[in-house]
Amino acid sequence: MTRSTVHTNPFYSLRWLSGVALLALLAMLSMMVGVMDLSLTHLTDEATQVLLISRIPRTLAVMLTGISLAVAGMVMQMLARNRFVEPSTTGTLESALLGMLVMTLFAPGLGVLSKTLIATAFAMVGSLIFMLLLRSIPLRSTVMVPLVGIMFSSVVAAVATFIAYRFNLLQSLANWTNGDFSVLLRGRYELLWVTLICAVLAYLYADRFTLAGMGRSFTTNLGMNYTLVLFTGLLLVSMIAAITVTTAGVVPFLGLVVPNVVSLMMGDNLRRSLPWVALLGAGFMLFCDLLSRLLRYPYEVPVGTVMGVIGSVFFIYLLLKRTQPSHV
Repeated sequence: MTRSTVHTNPFYSLRWLSGVALLALLAMLSMMVGVMDLSLTHLTDEATQVLLISRIPRTLAVMLTGISLAVAGMVMQMLARNRFVEPSTTGTLESALLGMLVMTLFAPGLGVLSKTLIATAFAMVGSLIFMLLLRSIPLRSTVMVPLVGIMFSSVVAAVATFIAYRFNLLQSLANWTNGDFSVLLRGRYELLWVTLICAVLAYLYADRFTLAGMGRSFTTNLGMNYTLVLFTGLLLVSMIAAITVTTAGVVPFLGLVVPNVVSLMMGDNLRRSLPWVALLGAGFMLFCDLLSRLLRYPYEVPVGTVMGVIGSVFFIYLLLKRTQPSHV
């Protein structure tokens, strides 16, 4: 199906409108679910304050995290030319976590923005190391690439845990390791809007990332600077990873599940599939957040735990059932 056919097909528009409607419904449910009962037909002053200070910011934070991590996962898969990688299986999120830990240790007085920039630099270095490791693998089989990424992630996480243990920062590390939106209020989530800008930039660069996913030689023969495209993609992914870790903590496997589902439905054209990746990412994140609040209501299970269970099961399923080659 060509791009023009997709955009003129009424069934495509109907599917898109249905997806947006479902996302709006999930967002509405997210704002209504909580210890305090809210009714949109009768809002007291106290309920209005809860809605404006807590419920709406949390819902927006969940959606922005879902959009950005799903898009980051899709970009990482194109650049690594493998469907089983995403920021939490390439050492990117763990490297950002290590950066946050180092800054807490050596410069605890820095602001959130400064710590985020340092975490972005650490995430970028981690992503580059992973890409260099891939170049040294003689046979880049479908399974070998994510295994290398998981081992590298484990090494970075082990270093972070040792530093945290040595300097009594295990509690801080635990808070960042497991994604949790229960503490996000107005004034504490706004940095996530930067991740939306990164997602939009990824869409604008979609064609370049698609070409880069076909290999260095193919990209260079078309007159493009492969290194610049690779660096741009990794920078966007690193910024998203650092900001989400700083704001909400680590949310694993989201960037693995959503791009693979969209790829099965729509193929590998990045520009065509990225809007769906963003839509499904926001919806899936909202669903997991609602599930985390309802499993032990009125208490909460960290959404990172819920996403980790669902994502790991899906990851194993893909490893066992999917038979695509090692390149995208």
